[in-house]
Amino acid sequence: MQRKKEIVAEYDTAGLIRLNKYLSDAGVCSRRQADKLIEEGKVTVDQIPAVTGMRISRDQEVRVEGRKVTVEDEFILLACNKPRGIECTTAETEGNIVDFIRYPKRIYPIGRLDKDSEGLILLTNHGAIVNKILKASNYHEKEYEVMVNRPIDEAFIKKMANGVRIHKIEKKNGEKKVIFEAVTRKCKVTKTGERTFRIVITQGLNRQIRRMCEACNAKVVTLKRIRIMNIRLGDLKTGEVREVTDEELKGLLDKKDRMDGSYGREIKENQGTGSAAK
Repeated sequence: MQRKKEIVAEYDTAGLIRLNKYLSDAGVCSRRQADKLIEEGKVTVDQIPAVTGMRISRDQEVRVEGRKVTVEDEFILLACNKPRGIECTTAETEGNIVDFIRYPKRIYPIGRLDKDSEGLILLTNHGAIVNKILKASNYHEKEYEVMVNRPIDEAFIKKMANGVRIHKIEKKNGEKKVIFEAVTRKCKVTKTGERTFRIVITQGLNRQIRRMCEACNAKVVTLKRIRIMNIRLGDLKTGEVREVTDEELKGLLDKKDRMDGSYGREIKENQGTGSAAK
């Protein structure tokens, strides 16, 4: 069954919505970034420069740097079991996830999953969802299955769970320098085999788990994401795509509302036919 979800923007009783929220819902940027674009004179409403804090009605035309902006009526949220070798980008590069899925409408990935990693990635056409899921301060859980290149013990598990100092390499004046980046948040780590473990993290640092393992003198052989918040990979086969279920979507939004209380949108669902798969 394919569901058509109509996203109803939070217009007030006068039929108006804040311009920065409209731009966020359209997937252009966050509300704060929208205010900056407005202040820089890059946003127009009905061909007139916009003003910070203004409200707009449904029938007004909004443009950012000359490009018309609209909020999609049909809400799309997909779960994909990404194979290794596919990049989570919308850029026109070989092997990007949008071309791989070939969905008939414009979608983009929520967050990232390394090219060398596999497993669950969510894709949507709705900016408000993206902004909330990517908000690391909300401590949203992501769970992974990992295999490394050497046997692991309880000392390894404890060190990973308590937080690891990770570094990054920066180039300056043609020279590479190793710079301290962060101590990772405490996380849940469970040993599942001689060289395998499961880990639940609430951060999204670049190649975080790989760098955590390297700091513990191990190298990742395989890395598979099996859960994002309440949405699980389950038995979805490699390369397949499915729609997020009504129950999963409700759980996802309920979690957000409890954390930041700002979702502020109503979802109306009409039942139809079909499902997305690859």
